Amino acid sequence: DAIRNYMPWLLSALTICMTDLAGNKSKNAWLLGLGNQALWLVWIIASGSWGLIPGNIALWIVYARNHWKWTRA
Repeated sequence: DAIRNYMPWLLSALTICMTDLAGNKSKNAWLLGLGNQALWLVWIIASGSWGLIPGNIALWIVYARNHWKWTRA
């Protein structure tokens, strides 16, 4: 199925891109990260990888907080 075959590649690419943007102090990094977490949630559900839920929730919170802090500055 397409999600199981291609989603890990997309998730990896978006995570690398987001990390690079954050390292370059781009405020959009955190928005990309939030979108990526939505895709991670799709992957977690599709693959039944329930142990990744705590990390997914934590990163939603961290990325939202970082976006809020960086746009305020």
